[in-house]
Order: sequence, then structure tokens, then C-alpha cells
Amino acid sequence: MKFLGIIPARYASTRFPGKPLADMLGKTMIQRVYEQVQHTVDQLYVATDDTRIEAAVNAFGGNVVMTSAHHRSGTDRCFEAFSLLGSDHDVIINIQGDEPFIQPEQIELLKSCFLTSETQIATLAKPFDASCDAEKELSNPNSPKVVFNKNMEALYFSRSVIPYIRGQELSQWPDAHVFYKHIGLYAYRAETLKDIVRLPQSSLELAESLEQLRWLENGYRVKVAVTRLETIGIDTPEDMDNALTFLYSLNK
Repeated sequence: MKFLGIIPARYASTRFPGKPLADMLGKTMIQRVYEQVQHTVDQLYVATDDTRIEAAVNAFGGNVVMTSAHHRSGTDRCFEAFSLLGSDHDVIINIQGDEPFIQPEQIELLKSCFLTSETQIATLAKPFDASCDAEKELSNPNSPKVVFNKNMEALYFSRSVIPYIRGQELSQWPDAHVFYKHIGLYAYRAETLKDIVRLPQSSLELAESLEQLRWLENGYRVKVAVTRLETIGIDTPEDMDNALTFLYSLNK
């Protein structure tokens, strides 16, 4: 089975313009993501719509493909990149361009979901720590949650806390149940990716602003693998400050 890694990257970000090119101790963020995962897939490309990102990727010797500036999601950009490359890969992995600390083990875990031919789409989840601040962490709408069945297939994704624990205070919920944070890393079989990008936006997707709900509403199964490794997503300049502090600690 052949795996193609695609890192969607756009320059225009409302909360952090130019984020992929932000400096992280001498390397751009997009370079750090690329180097973290480059040995886990058969081929790896950055998919962008910006010539500045294209030039930066070329400068560090990475592969890059130019795509449209009008995509609604990283999934759409991944499909265009896959189509332009004309590759014969079996599975396409959508790797977040703002996760510079993603671990190779997480990519391998995602790949392992495709050992069964029944897997159409796969993603990762991480359990919230039982000692977490439920008010701050569980209730954070920018950290989507996922619940799944006994076959490790997603039942629902939400920005709200799911499930609801009846009869207990919110502060007690982490002790009463294992909650899972969704890690926004996806892998799709090539034929499945081709199908899902043609689907119209769904009501649940529009309500929660989570594109994966479109797939569930249309009957696609999303396999969930559980990782214990933490990732640090960077959405704002403040997030970058925290990431740089973490990076400094690793380099000491």
C-alpha cells in the first residue's frame, strides 16, 4: 500500500497571516512540519496557493504543488494536489501545516488503520487527562471532541462536551468518563477522497463548522485511532509564543 502525504498551507489566515512562514528558531513552521513526517510516507508534498510558500519549500528542498486559492477546506486542497500529481497512491494523508510537533508515530498509527480494507477514512483522538480543567479544556469550542463505537468508528464530533454526564457537576466529569479530543489529522482512501469532495455541505457541518460531520451524515465511516502523544496546534501569534517556549525547552 502506498501513502501520499499532503500538507495544505495557505498564507492568508485571519488570526495569523503568513503563519506557515513564521520563524521557529531558524526554520519556518512549514519546514518543521515537513521534516517531522517526511520519512513516514512514500511521497510528501506541500499544497499551497501562495508563491511565497512555494519559494520557501523549494528553498529547503521540499516538494510543493500549486493549487487553487478558492478551496473551502484542506480536504479539497488535498484532492486537487492528488489530482494534479496524477499519483497512484492508495491512501492520501492530510497533515496539518500548523502542527510542527507532530510525531512520526502518529502518522504510523494513522496508516495502521488501513490494514483492514474496510477503512474509508481515518483520524486520531487523544484522551483528556482525568485531572484536566473541565471548564477550561473540555469546554473549549476550539478543541473538538469525538465519541466512537466499540469498533473504533466515530459516532459524532462536536465543539461541545460529549457525552453529557447527567447528575454531576462539570468539574467532576473527567473523573466520571474518558473524554477524547479530536486530533485534526485525516487519511482517506483515494476513491473515498474523490467522492467526499463532491458532497454538498451538510446541516451538522454548518452548525458545528466541522467538515467531518458531512462525511458522517452521508454514511461514510471514520476510523478512530487513539494516541497518547500531545500535539501543539498553532492558530494565533500567542500560540506561537507558547510553541517557541516549548521548542526552546527541547533544545536545551
